[in-house]
Amino acid sequence: MRVFLDANILFSGSLRGARMRDLLGILFARAECLTNGYAVEEARRNLELKAPEALPQLAFLVGKCEIVPSSSVELDVTVKSKDMPILGGTVSGKATHLLTGDERDFGHLSGKTVQGVTVASPRMLAEELVRLGWI
Repeated sequence: MRVFLDANILFSGSLRGARMRDLLGILFARAECLTNGYAVEEARRNLELKAPEALPQLAFLVGKCEIVPSSSVELDVTVKSKDMPILGGTVSGKATHLLTGDERDFGHLSGKTVQGVTVASPRMLAEELVRLGWI
């Protein structure tokens, strides 16, 4: 399993006491996690504004990920231009899953497979991990 971590997942996983840390811990132990510079910078900007004390945890999380290019590939679906680097990076990085909590921008793709990548909310991915016996 190769899981691309969206900016909001990196943001949430950086916060003290966040349940996302538990999910990420399982993923780091059992799967390959990847992200790109675009997602990292978005998470960093938001943490600088809302929780600057969490920036060291962001660096820790990013250090556990493979960093793939923020590439724009031909996509079979429509997403906002600001989300192209995320979905494009996910596809070009050969991820099996895009883990995102962004219902506004990726909700229409939730649970669907786009060019080999399943778009999953944290809950959906956790349910899959239970089925695999990882949780």
